[in-house]
Amino acid sequence: MLIFNINKNKLDPIKEKEIDLEKEIQKLTENNLEEIFGLGLVSSEFSLQNFRIDTLAFDKESKSFVIIEYKRDRSFSVIDQGYTYLALMLNNKADFILEYTENTKQSLRREKVDWTQSKVIFIANSFTTYQQNAINFRDLPIELWEVKEFDNQTISYNQLISPDSKESIKTVTKNKIIEDVSEEIKVYTLEDHLEGLNENIKNIFLALRDKILALKEGIEERPKKMYISYRTKTAFVYIHLQQAQLKIHLIVKKDKLEDPRNISRDVTKIGHYGGGVTEVNLSNAEDINYIMTLIEQSFNLTK
Repeated sequence: MLIFNINKNKLDPIKEKEIDLEKEIQKLTENNLEEIFGLGLVSSEFSLQNFRIDTLAFDKESKSFVIIEYKRDRSFSVIDQGYTYLALMLNNKADFILEYTENTKQSLRREKVDWTQSKVIFIANSFTTYQQNAINFRDLPIELWEVKEFDNQTISYNQLISPDSKESIKTVTKNKIIEDVSEEIKVYTLEDHLEGLNENIKNIFLALRDKILALKEGIEERPKKMYISYRTKTAFVYIHLQQAQLKIHLIVKKDKLEDPRNISRDVTKIGHYGGGVTEVNLSNAEDINYIMTLIEQSFNLTK
């Protein structure tokens, strides 16, 4: 990709810089985990047994741990290393919880952690074609992110998305570690949420989804265990698909929401899946456009 700086009708090339992944990028990433990934920092250089985890993070929305590794060497296996880290976590849950409580000064009960949504993020300047092809499975709890820094004080984080694949990693491997980890960790997809759903509600959701994704290029869709979130730099709407309706949570407060029909309610003190502080329900296709006016208000808070 060519990037230029506009200088009096002239394009000046912006050059990529050499970066130190293990120092500069790790520190920058850890200081900005919320902005980049929507995560909270637990610890840096967490050592356990014979392993050292570069960055240990926690996803408060899904209540799961995330391991982040920074790689300069392009010869490593993302599958082998990724599943080894996940197996380390699942076999030493108490140690991860202790690390969380000691470093964040917040209590965390073992049963409150959703271990099924744990994942590993690899960050590198670039990945080989072999490494990119290795993540072409629908249920892989591993993400690849390329980071590049430029000489105009700009940095980019870009997730490498594998082509749509219907194949499961469990069908093509007899590796004991992968099999054991896959028994506990599950990567949720859009299809998981749509499977067995009432056809009317499914059509309503898909129509609403199209409108949400059309708000801006690059909106990210994140299917989780109990909901689907949509985000730019932060999540702005969470949708829980039910047989009779869509339960939608927004980040805009009810008293700040322009809602002439008064169909929303404050859920700041009510338990619910995902984030958000205001809830609206959708069960009729005729209401999609009105609901979108509420979602747009939530979306505008992320600009």
